This record gives sequence, C-alpha cells and structure tokens, in this order.
Amino acid sequence: MEAWMDLRLLGYMVAIAEEGSVSAAARRLRLTQPTLSRQLRDLERRLGAELFTRAGRGLVPTTAGEALLRRAVRMLADAEAALHDVRLAAEGKTGRLTVGFAGSGINGALGDALGRLRAELPDVELSLVELFDDAEMSAGILDGGLDVAVQRLPVRDARLATRVWTREPLTLFLPSGHPLAKTREPAPVSVLGEIPLVLWPREAAPHAHDEITSLCHHAGIVPRVGARGRTVQTILALVAAGFGAAVMADSYRVLHREGVTPRRLAGTATTLHLVWQAGHTGPLLTRFMTALNAVKARPRR
Repeated sequence: MEAWMDLRLLGYMVAIAEEGSVSAAARRLRLTQPTLSRQLRDLERRLGAELFTRAGRGLVPTTAGEALLRRAVRMLADAEAALHDVRLAAEGKTGRLTVGFAGSGINGALGDALGRLRAELPDVELSLVELFDDAEMSAGILDGGLDVAVQRLPVRDARLATRVWTREPLTLFLPSGHPLAKTREPAPVSVLGEIPLVLWPREAAPHAHDEITSLCHHAGIVPRVGARGRTVQTILALVAAGFGAAVMADSYRVLHREGVTPRRLAGTATTLHLVWQAGHTGPLLTRFMTALNAVKARPRR
C-alpha cells in the first residue's frame, strides 16, 4: 500500500492540521517533533505536493493539503466505524440470527428470551421462523436456513449439536363446564380415559400426536378421539365447544381461551431442545443461548 494511504500517516496529517503546529501535534501523538517532521516530509515527497504552509506562528494546509485533509477525515472515520463494527460482531452484539421455533415455545420462556435479546442487542436482526414439524426444523439447520432451532424432538444426526434447554409441564385443556374442570389440582394421567381427546393430526404434528398417545398407552388407556385440529386456535375452539379435552404444553394457558379451563397433568412434561450445526457456534449464537439460559433460570410468574 502506498505511504499516502497509510491510515497512521493520515492521522498524523489531521493532527497537525487541528493543532496548527508540528510540535503540538507531536505532543498529542506522543511522538518526538523530529519524528513527526520526518513523517510529514516523507508523505509530501511521495505525494509530490506541499501539504502545509506557515502562516504567522502556525501551519495551515495548502490547497493540496485541504484536498487530502477532507479525504483523510472521512477515511479515518470510516476506519473507526469499521473497527467498531468488527468489535460488535466479535462480541455477538450485531449481525443476523434466524431462529426456528414451535408455537408453544414462543408462548413460554422462548418469548421471554427473545424479548430480552431485543432489549439488550438492538443492532441484532432477529429473524423468526415458526415451524410445526421437528424434522423440518432440523433440516433447516442442516441446509443453513436456520441458525438455531428450539424444538421438541431433534433429528438424530452427527452434524447437529443438541442440548436440552428446558422442560415444560403438560396441561389438560378442558371444556369449562366439564366435571374434571371443577378443580385446579393436578390431574392424574388416568383422567385421559374419562373424556374424548382433541388431537393434532399425526401428519401435521407427529411428535405432539405421538407424545399424547404414548401417555395414554403407558397408562393403559385407549384414547377416544373427539376431534382433530391443525392449529392451537382450532384445537382450543373445539375444546370450548365441548368436543373433548386437549393435552398441550402448559405455556398455552397464556392464551386464556374463553370456555376452556387448564389443569396440569401430574408427573408429565415435554422437553425443549436447542439445535444448531455442530461446530458452528459463533459469538451471536453464544449470546443467544446465554439469554435463553438466563430466562430459564428466572422463575416465571
């Protein structure tokens, strides 16, 4: 790189212009006056132009000096901004993070974590992708469409790194007029045999469907299907209409659907995993996981 493009020399030139003398600029830059004078002469020689002229007891830029000074100020500001951007990126304070999630996650601790991250890192662009299929979320990680997923059941693949993030109770959402809704005490799993169930179609949400039928199987219950719904809103509407009860993550109670009463299922829980590409943990993803852990550690009201 030519000497006149050396940012250090441009900084020297700006300091001389701002101080009006080589000696004052040298003190500011913590250089000796002969060293700074030599650097200035070398810069002028390489440019083939005089950059300063004496005016009274000080130095003022020549026409050539003014032209360089305008450029130098912009270049130094751009360089400082670039260094600032690099530091922020290295600290995980800027960039773009694409997060895949299931609906129940956003209603619970994940929603809290995302809100915390937005407040702490306003320069980070969070792109959120709601997906209902765990396999689709894992595939999104592998093809680079997602940076991280919060999901129930990761695909087993050596290219995926996974860890359990949090466990959430399962809750029975009952028609408010049903006898089982008269108490808010946790209900035993055996009550699933006392009321028809509103289920997800297996092709739409295989893990959620299998989780519920497995609960019934281990309790020796053959579930009676009252209706099926493909969205949480539809399932809760069917429950309110009396078609049966739904087993879903406890965080869905925040929806407060009229005509529906939640009741915890004793001894049950569903697990949320963090999933990302093995070996691809960067500073932004690390900060995101720190925010998730901080929210998990904070008790929910």
